[in-house]
Amino acid sequence: MHKFPKDFLWGGATAANQIEGAYDVDGRGLANVDVIPHGELRFPVITGKKLVDGFIEGEHYPAKEGIQFYYNYKEDIKLFAEMGFKTFRMSIAWSRIYPKGDEDKPNEKGLQFYEDVFKELKKYNIEPLVTITHFDCPMHLIKEYGGWKNRKLIGFYENLVTTLFTRYKGLVKYWITFNEINVILFAPFMGAGLEILPEEDEKQAKYQAIHHELVASSLATKIAREIDPDIQIGCMLAAGSTYPYTPNPEDVWQALQKERESYFFVDVQSRGEYPRYALKEFERERIEIEMEPNDLELLKEYTVDFISFSYYMSKVTSTDPEIEKTAGNMFAGVKNPYLESSEWGWQIDPLGFRITMNALYDRYQKPLFVVENGLGAKDVVEADGSINDDYRIDYLRSHIEAMRDAINIDGVPVIGYTTWGPIDLVSASTGEMSKRYGFIYVDRQDDGTGTYKRSKKRSFDWYKKVIASDGEDLD
Repeated sequence: MHKFPKDFLWGGATAANQIEGAYDVDGRGLANVDVIPHGELRFPVITGKKLVDGFIEGEHYPAKEGIQFYYNYKEDIKLFAEMGFKTFRMSIAWSRIYPKGDEDKPNEKGLQFYEDVFKELKKYNIEPLVTITHFDCPMHLIKEYGGWKNRKLIGFYENLVTTLFTRYKGLVKYWITFNEINVILFAPFMGAGLEILPEEDEKQAKYQAIHHELVASSLATKIAREIDPDIQIGCMLAAGSTYPYTPNPEDVWQALQKERESYFFVDVQSRGEYPRYALKEFERERIEIEMEPNDLELLKEYTVDFISFSYYMSKVTSTDPEIEKTAGNMFAGVKNPYLESSEWGWQIDPLGFRITMNALYDRYQKPLFVVENGLGAKDVVEADGSINDDYRIDYLRSHIEAMRDAINIDGVPVIGYTTWGPIDLVSASTGEMSKRYGFIYVDRQDDGTGTYKRSKKRSFDWYKKVIASDGEDLD
């Protein structure tokens, strides 16, 4: 009962905009994720309420430097290999391949960078797991076209994926079309380059953009199968089951509605059609999605091969407005009295992880890939340089045990597990470096100071042992 599947892919996950840095190097263009500042303006910019053209004087932009993976990727990959990684999840910076997004020809230096990274991974027998768009959208596409609200972005995305699948044929097997696609509902500028104008109907704008992304995802699946039939394409959801606060049927009904908000995306990407509950909601709220004749056929014919998702916490909802609230991964909710919380108010729920995995498989009957799971915490470097992050080990151990039970007891098929993030990186939600996730410490602070020196935490050797034992030794 302690076995993981043969060839289970253990590893770690990152995103280009949170690790690469070098935001203006070798022809890379400016992206939405570059111009999201650390500090008080971050949330207004993320949500598309504070409109930005570029950098604001006096603000700190952590994505400019990231952790300088662009220059240190060989050193970092060597450390991943030392831990025994079977896979490494990373993403493509769209504006490194097409700096403006609408060019006819790609930027060769950008293409070569990722080719070099993939080959370095292959040197250590590490399988790349690549997210095509991890919140990245070139700023030119936002300013010139309005981001994903404009149907023209489907064509620009088509150019991008055709270039990627052709160039990296044989180097990358697993691709994810859009990271946490449901984040557009809560953070539209970060999630999809959407700026919500004062005169716009926000929900109409979001769901029109969502339709374009869903069509683009199916188009990517079609192109992948034409270029390389061995490619596996996945969708990706910011997941986590929602519990009703009480057995009051109104709370239960609200929990179901909250879950549908996120399941909607995978309903389309995995089942191939708009669910009836969504169509009825569009009808009630007078949301009119502009489509072209072949859109629905494309969605139906080219569904994903696997369901990937992030899981950090479960959520609770209540119809009582007085109930105490807590923080979360851009999903604030009701505080669960049965759970402990992280330093950022994220509720720690390993059984919720198992519940989420069962819910996803019951609903879609497709293999799952856990592509984000981890604990953000403030790590302390001791006088001797050691970092004793037992709290991170405890979090990951309990979640790996829950995943093992989902696989062995419940029969849920899982391809692999990549922790977020194996090396300290810039937090997407807060822009902090002090919210650390890694097995590898990076000497960079919230104000941008630091040497970028890498050092191993106690969890480094622990995860190395977990992988070497194929998940059997979790002590």
